Amino acid sequence: MYKVFIVDDEPFIIEGLYDVVDWSKYGIEIVGHAENGRQALDKMMIIPVDILITDISMPVMTGLQLIEEARKLNRNLKVIILSGFDDFAYLKEGMRLGIENYLLKPINLKELEETIASTIDKMNNARREMRLDEYDMNILRSNILYRWITDRIEPEELNERATLLGLNLNMPYLMVSILRADFPPLETMLRDLMEREPGVMYFRDNDGDHALIFMMRDPDTEKARAVRLLQQVREQCYDEEICISLGSVQSLGANYPDSYLHAKEAQEYYLLLEQPAYVDYVDVQLKKGEASESYNVQWPDYAKGIAARDKAALFRLIDTDFEGLRHTQGMNPAILKSIAVEMVIRLKLELNDIQYTAAPDFVKNTVHEIMESISIDDLIAAVKGGVGGLVDSLTNDVKSPVIQQILHHIQQRYNEDLSLKVLGAQYHIHPVYLGHLFHKETGDSFTEYINRFRIDRAKELLRTTPMKVQDIAKQVGYWETGYFYKQFKKFVGVSPRDFRGML
Repeated sequence: MYKVFIVDDEPFIIEGLYDVVDWSKYGIEIVGHAENGRQALDKMMIIPVDILITDISMPVMTGLQLIEEARKLNRNLKVIILSGFDDFAYLKEGMRLGIENYLLKPINLKELEETIASTIDKMNNARREMRLDEYDMNILRSNILYRWITDRIEPEELNERATLLGLNLNMPYLMVSILRADFPPLETMLRDLMEREPGVMYFRDNDGDHALIFMMRDPDTEKARAVRLLQQVREQCYDEEICISLGSVQSLGANYPDSYLHAKEAQEYYLLLEQPAYVDYVDVQLKKGEASESYNVQWPDYAKGIAARDKAALFRLIDTDFEGLRHTQGMNPAILKSIAVEMVIRLKLELNDIQYTAAPDFVKNTVHEIMESISIDDLIAAVKGGVGGLVDSLTNDVKSPVIQQILHHIQQRYNEDLSLKVLGAQYHIHPVYLGHLFHKETGDSFTEYINRFRIDRAKELLRTTPMKVQDIAKQVGYWETGYFYKQFKKFVGVSPRDFRGML
């Protein structure tokens, strides 16, 4: 609610304002009052205020003086002046200070309420514009940082956008960290971290992961600082599950995108470890080395099987390799599980050139099954189950995580007001890009898909219920019956009443 403060040296005016206006109707609460400007200013230093209603002629500090001082506390403060003086000099000074209205006593209640309503409308519009600007800037920042860290932006555009957004990309080293959590406040925490910590930049990638870029001058000392900052973020999340991974430290030469790729890869090893504070790519390299020393798995053959969607060939490779592993000297369950996890992660990484976002829970679910296995046969079954599901998802052309979420949202809430702008804000992706991605992955424009989905639901209701057509239209998300008829005839070929008559 907006907060209003009332100042007048006549107590009955203050009491009257408390009683005659239904403040809650306007989304306003009175947070205080005072009988002179000095007393009011002292209180407003402690109490946040959005709207000031003040008399103009008061002892100790006048209303005009109060307005000037209060604006130093809140430059967006809205002011309504009450005065018993119909004096042009006062009115002129009030206008100079940017007041909403100059009301004469005795107060005309209708004029006061109109002024309050107009002021609230103005403040609501300002808030919407501010949110939109902030949203657009965050989307642009995420887009630029993601394209930069994946080496998909030309230097000229990068320099121009970095200057616009105030991004400092000129330090000699960087390290990327990926944070994965189902915890909405995390985004706000990471944006706040970016605001207060120089050299830290935040964005969300196309998989929905949170990414921090730590720019560094001296990696030996600043990597430790980055870890401390990440630990502080974890502490702020309390008991929420959050998976943190560190990429490699890279110089700003040709290989700097590797840090992001390594952070993504390290993230996949998180489930392999026992509740780590974070997973460092350096440690991942050691684990990969241990696995490769135990047995020489032919990874290119697996890559070919994935590319060909050949489930049978992949199953034969799994059987052959685990048969060899079973008889390798010094083999133990821990190493077997490590190799199985390495296999799963490598297969997911092979999707870079195919469809990296297919089967988003492939690694998580398969690793869980691997770690729960109590025999080598269980372990092989877990790997085959995960790989088989991955191939099936590729064959069925499973959509990216963002589009999967959008489609699920539509299925659950198709009767609400849905638009690319609303969904883009919710899922942190620019509406224009979301529309392009949606069309690319579904073959339909967003509007076409929504209308087809709603009409399918309407057909079902026409078949199975006695509801009136206009009620069905509202039930599936059409508030204008005429538009519903038009869309129904477009997709079905007949009107809703004719369709029901054919059943």
